[in-house]
Amino acid sequence: MNSVFSRRSLWLLIVAVTLIWFGNLEYRKLIKPDEGRYAEIPREMVVSGDWVTPHLNDLKYFEKPPLQYWATAVAYEVFGEHQWTSRLWAALTGLAGVLVVGFAGARLFGREAGIYAALILGSSSLYALMSHVNTLDMGVTFFISLGIFALLLAQQESAPALRRNWMLLAWAAMALAVLSKGLMGLILPGAALFLYSVFNRDVKVWLRMHWVSGLLMFFLVVAPWFVLVMRANPEFFQFFFIREHFERFTTKVHGRYQPWHYFVPVLLMGMLPWTLLMFDTLLRSWHGSAAQARTFSPERFLLVWAVFIYFFFTISSSKLPSYLLPMFPALALLMGKQLAAMNTRRAFWLIAPVVPVLLALLLVVVYADRFADTPVQAEMYGEYAVWLSVAMLVWLGGMAAALYGLRRDHKASAIVILALSSLLATQIGASGYNTIARERSAYLIAEAIAPQIKPEVPFYSVRNYEQTLPFYLKRTLTLVDYQDEMAFGIGQEPHKWLPNVDVLAERWKTDAEAYAIVPVTQFHVLQGKGMDMKEIYRDHQLVVVIKP
Repeated sequence: MNSVFSRRSLWLLIVAVTLIWFGNLEYRKLIKPDEGRYAEIPREMVVSGDWVTPHLNDLKYFEKPPLQYWATAVAYEVFGEHQWTSRLWAALTGLAGVLVVGFAGARLFGREAGIYAALILGSSSLYALMSHVNTLDMGVTFFISLGIFALLLAQQESAPALRRNWMLLAWAAMALAVLSKGLMGLILPGAALFLYSVFNRDVKVWLRMHWVSGLLMFFLVVAPWFVLVMRANPEFFQFFFIREHFERFTTKVHGRYQPWHYFVPVLLMGMLPWTLLMFDTLLRSWHGSAAQARTFSPERFLLVWAVFIYFFFTISSSKLPSYLLPMFPALALLMGKQLAAMNTRRAFWLIAPVVPVLLALLLVVVYADRFADTPVQAEMYGEYAVWLSVAMLVWLGGMAAALYGLRRDHKASAIVILALSSLLATQIGASGYNTIARERSAYLIAEAIAPQIKPEVPFYSVRNYEQTLPFYLKRTLTLVDYQDEMAFGIGQEPHKWLPNVDVLAERWKTDAEAYAIVPVTQFHVLQGKGMDMKEIYRDHQLVVVIKP
């Protein structure tokens, strides 16, 4: 075995990855909408003490289950309310996913394959990026992956007691996936298992699911919150199960419709620098596992899972780049197995063609300011281009060193160098986002106005909701003539909002003190109502006023 993968070297590698992984969690400002939303909901949980009914801006918010909210709220209670604690769950589950892939790969395909699989997953650009952004997708990806890997290990286990334990873990993981992002945590693995059993003509897997104890485990984990939230909120069932699941998939209710080819560039760019290795693996995996036909084949199941996830979300009416994340751990396992088996020459030619792609990206980055629509954007994009250029140069340097290592027949060290440089480049590029964060974050607004803001004074958000502002100000806002994703909560508690600016103008007269934030393009509407106002902040997007 190559000395790079000795026990001591492996621990050093884990330490290096961990330091890079968590190094910039606090550095970047929160960006809207997701990071603001998923930082604020657990903050309100801590403030209110209500850990059953999620609230966003003090309005009921049932779009997603609470597991990540709970985890983040615990982090707030233990470490305080910071940017890094708001992102901690995504980062922890992302790194845990890398470790689980390594463990499962070692058990299924050998130690070297497991290490390669972990390196590939942790350095794939989309996976590495989304592990450091506060969304719900990384958490659900981890638990779904844990569940399907436990299923694979159970099917490979001959000892009945160990097989049962692995299956119980699989059922528990599926329950936690449901608590992370809804029924997709159960429906997607179930559908993939059905397709696998059809394609591989293997029905015996359904007889080894430990249905009684497994379902008991599943409902013991998942049922308590659903019972409590429906008891406290009878309206929950229709909104969560019908609107947020059936209508989200079959209609354009969420306004995230994209063409069928939307995920093509997402997958191609998101798998860098391993994109060609991915295609090579996909082409070889099905035929390479043919000898296992009519017996349980981990390779075929992983392949079916990855392809199914891609096409499932392709036909969905709601699309976001992060929706592809659940296919990445499965692909990484297959790719790790292929990489362990191939010689260095073939590995070289599956990596070398990525170099011109990175060079082309570097050229685009240099001229980033040309994509700006305003002078302010041109300035910000120019600053961001410096960070992205450094990231690309680090990536290209790692690529050159890896290719040199492969030419000298040092496959293991070459792959480690490429993986670490790819992860580091992703982190540098993500950190540089701070240069344009003022367009996507309210931290500057909060810093400027916080000394003048009293917590008991009403603060009106007119025809807009700046998702990150409540977290930075540590308070909620009263919406005026704006609903968006909070329409359901407003419908349940209409007294918590103002339907139009006329009502605001009347309220403004009677308030002893008041604040308002409004888009620059809408400020004339407030002026036209004759409201007595004093500006305390203005940028190219928003104006903040107080009642003098």
